[in-house]
Amino acid sequence: MPADLAVIGLGPLGLPLAQAAVAAGIPTVGYRTGPEAGSLSPAELRRMLALGFRQATGPAELGRVRTAVLCVPTPRAPDGGLDLSQLESAARTLAGHMRPHTTVILESPVHPGTTEDFLRPLLEEVSGLRAGRDFHLAHSPSRVDPGNRAFTPANTPKVIGGLTPACTESAAAFYGRITDKVVRARGLREAEAVQLLETNYRHVNIALVNEMAVLCHELGVDLWDVVRCAETKPFGFQAFRPGPGVGGHSVPQDLTAQGGRGLRMVELAQQVNARMPRYVVQRAAALLNEHGKSARGARVLLLGVTYKADLADQQNTPAEEIATGLMRLGAAVSYHDPHVPTWSVLDRPVPRADSLYEAAADADLTILLQQHRTYDLQGLSVKAQLLLDTRGATPTGAAHRL
Repeated sequence: MPADLAVIGLGPLGLPLAQAAVAAGIPTVGYRTGPEAGSLSPAELRRMLALGFRQATGPAELGRVRTAVLCVPTPRAPDGGLDLSQLESAARTLAGHMRPHTTVILESPVHPGTTEDFLRPLLEEVSGLRAGRDFHLAHSPSRVDPGNRAFTPANTPKVIGGLTPACTESAAAFYGRITDKVVRARGLREAEAVQLLETNYRHVNIALVNEMAVLCHELGVDLWDVVRCAETKPFGFQAFRPGPGVGGHSVPQDLTAQGGRGLRMVELAQQVNARMPRYVVQRAAALLNEHGKSARGARVLLLGVTYKADLADQQNTPAEEIATGLMRLGAAVSYHDPHVPTWSVLDRPVPRADSLYEAAADADLTILLQQHRTYDLQGLSVKAQLLLDTRGATPTGAAHRL
């Protein structure tokens, strides 16, 4: 059966879109652009295949679809901006086979102006077609929350902005087959800026509670109790909680690397959040010292090394920097994570604990970095010699909190 949709990039953005599309009855083909890892379970992937999803055997299949959605990674570049090399490669591949009347949608996070000033010229140059006349071009910021079963593409409103009103309507018609609500932005740049605002909102608020965590520790205040009380306010407050660092695929953007004006608050938030792994290492060393032990030679067990609970995804996980910091202090680091069978830091394999409770009882310090559902935190707090909880997930008084 010929596909209606091509999802280009089968990572954490593309796979959920493909999953939603096949569930809505849209014949879908996926095109892999690299060694991407999504967050779907093997059972979910099997169900997608049973519903008709398939991977493209070659780029020629991209020329036989009505809609192509680019979901490739745009990671942070060395200069602090976004690395668009994978987007450029995927766009050239698509344009080499694209036919007239195709609707092309970009979901990858980009700076405002990228779809029109970077993607459009590439597609036009390689295809010989004209955006807005021969094919539709639009941007729709991805709103994927890996592992969140409550919010899926079907019940999450989709923002769309097109190069022309006709481009917007064509993209809206496609997404209207998948989601309950389509929100039309004024244009491409407005749609791109939505992602900018949403991502930076998360990072700025996490930075605020991370700074509060440091301050409250110094003051002897239980921050988690503060947040619990504050979130009872029915207006003007949304609860965020601190942690050992900010991971994931959403990169905060202050635009300075692109010569933009810059967002001072976002720049400061990045600095605050980037300090958290080092703060965890400092707290770990201080706790060991308070209990008459040195970090050098101490046995430290890290629990949960993924960036998010109950997922195998390790993208930008703070656990790696924390392990590195502890190793440089001379600690003997091991880890436990039900989703990560092997883990390497500084190009060296980190020993994996098979028995969680035995490992916690043997370790001089256990650090909870991610609260996977399988962890019995009450039992863990009893077994561990010394426990540092960076998530505020253990019972009150059962562990030292961040």
